[in-house]
Amino acid sequence: MTRVLIVDDDDLIRAGLRAVLSAEADVTVVGEAADGDEVVPRVIELRPDVVLMDVRMPRIDGLQATRLLLDRLDDPPRVLVLTTFENDEYVYEALAAGASGFLLKRARPERIAEAVRLVARGDSLLFPAAVRRLAAAHHRPSGGRLPGPRLTDREAEVLVLMAEGLSNAEIAGRLVLGVETIKTHVGSVLGKLGVRDRTQAVVIAYRSGFISP
Repeated sequence: MTRVLIVDDDDLIRAGLRAVLSAEADVTVVGEAADGDEVVPRVIELRPDVVLMDVRMPRIDGLQATRLLLDRLDDPPRVLVLTTFENDEYVYEALAAGASGFLLKRARPERIAEAVRLVARGDSLLFPAAVRRLAAAHHRPSGGRLPGPRLTDREAEVLVLMAEGLSNAEIAGRLVLGVETIKTHVGSVLGKLGVRDRTQAVVIAYRSGFISP
């Protein structure tokens, strides 16, 4: 059962998301919060697997709340950012801060439920075209060199395909390798970059200039 905390300052949005997710047999909404300053104590109290995080809130926004979660908790939940516009500047910063993906508030109910399942199991929710646009708007290349130990040529290939939004199976098909081999390469990329999921790896790839938006 996937446990979800809904964070949004709009009562109607929270009620709608609760209704959508409560209809799923494998998802339960354990609580709600109306602003970012409530997130850390609610997470400590309720221990959700996923936080659905509104980007824009009056006291502490979703970007700050995401940073607080990752800074203060040893084992923070996955964060799925909710936004009205996919080009919202806060979205890219939230991804860079540690969010596992973002979701448009107008998404269909089944898409919302599937997104929650996806990030709960440790995958990332990337929309390649949108991430490229966001990266272009925030592009601050640092010479094209990634932080940490140098990637092998194969790991670099895998990172580029991750940025295209390909799954492990799709990357395996593109490179004519086994899925388990790709999983090993992805794990190595994440380890060398010092990140916990694919989203942060892709953001770092863009920010460093390793991949050009």
